[in-house]
Amino acid sequence: MKASFIEKEGNKAKFTLEFTAEELDQAQIDAYKATKDKYVVDGFRKGKAPRKIIEQRYGEGIFLEDGLNNLLSTQYPAALTELEIEPIDRPDIDFGEYKKGETMTLTITVATPPEFELQDYEGVVIEDVSFDVTDEDVENQLESLQKRNSRQVEVTDRAAEDGDTVNIDYKGFDGDNQFEGGTADAYDLKLGSGTFIPGFEEKLIGTSIGDEVEVDVTFPEEYHSADLAGKPVVFKVTVNSIKAEEIPLLDDDFAQEASEFDTLDELRADTRVKLEESATLRAENTKKNNVLEKVFDANTIDIPDVMVEEAQDGMVQEFSQSIQQQGMQLENYLQYIGKTLDEFREGLKEDAFKRVKMRLIVEAIVKDQEFDAAEEEVDAEVAKMAEQYGIDAEQIKGLLGPDQLVMISQDIKNRKAVDYVYENAVVQPASESTEATEDAAE
Repeated sequence: MKASFIEKEGNKAKFTLEFTAEELDQAQIDAYKATKDKYVVDGFRKGKAPRKIIEQRYGEGIFLEDGLNNLLSTQYPAALTELEIEPIDRPDIDFGEYKKGETMTLTITVATPPEFELQDYEGVVIEDVSFDVTDEDVENQLESLQKRNSRQVEVTDRAAEDGDTVNIDYKGFDGDNQFEGGTADAYDLKLGSGTFIPGFEEKLIGTSIGDEVEVDVTFPEEYHSADLAGKPVVFKVTVNSIKAEEIPLLDDDFAQEASEFDTLDELRADTRVKLEESATLRAENTKKNNVLEKVFDANTIDIPDVMVEEAQDGMVQEFSQSIQQQGMQLENYLQYIGKTLDEFREGLKEDAFKRVKMRLIVEAIVKDQEFDAAEEEVDAEVAKMAEQYGIDAEQIKGLLGPDQLVMISQDIKNRKAVDYVYENAVVQPASESTEATEDAAE
């Protein structure tokens, strides 16, 4: 095989691959050996017909396509490496003319990442950002801790109130017909949570243990089930039990039970320290994003559609996996929001473009600054993953494989690039208008 570069025009690279007559013949021999069992020739047992006999019966080039595909599976990647071409899409191949006994030349055109001149990523000027931690923030955090340490207590001496959790049996009826998916026994429902369709929870406020009530509601017009969307229905509900949320008092005893501190004052002081650390990190991340946005705006890149489309596909897959962890399938989600997959995917186009452009800019900075990822840095990332999943680091490496390790290495280099841009930015004092905006964001 001989690879020869022809030209690079825009985001397209063109080159040729030459295969000698000997290489082509050997490829066809290999294809014959791999596929001869598929051919039936009179006078020969299945898989025993000679190559020439099969070619006489089915055509002289019967094994050429398979042979070429086998050659390309190894020689095309080798040519890309040799010519230092990075493809971003499937190649367009002109096979030219095949003459037995002669060299065959393939002309290949493939899309490549866009080239651009990196602009203005050093000395970016941004305004300082800070987030204050107030006494109210500290108390809100303590209140959240109280709620996380609350417990449910049985209520027998009063009717259900907003915020209570009622255990119910219910059956849903559309007219006289009980509809599918509208039935449950011993279901815990927190009143006011908005879990059920509008109107359902409100009508259980004031009910008592043992009550059997009929709840009239109407399904929303955009409800995911077309059979029920917009329909008035009746739920027959039995209240089995009522539980109220009991929140502990905010005192020294609570501090001892909910934390490692002996007093509420110590817990409050530690809460403030942690909130201030979080505010500092949030401010730093905000400033990093502001720097990157300026670099993003300063660079113009002609991004091929295929790269944006690939990013859209990735974002759809990420979203699908995310909602699956919450127990929902993408198909059901799309029905609920009333969109087709194509419409949902199209809605991601702008963000996909931004994702691709930012990645290209960061990778260009990596290249410009010659950042690298040392083996010990990759090992450290693998060790973090191993600790997270409780698996040996070497086992993680085996599960990841070479391609994933390369991605980890690239992530390390990208982080170095982002840190470099931020560390070399010029941070000016925030203007009054910016401070007002940041305060409003709180």
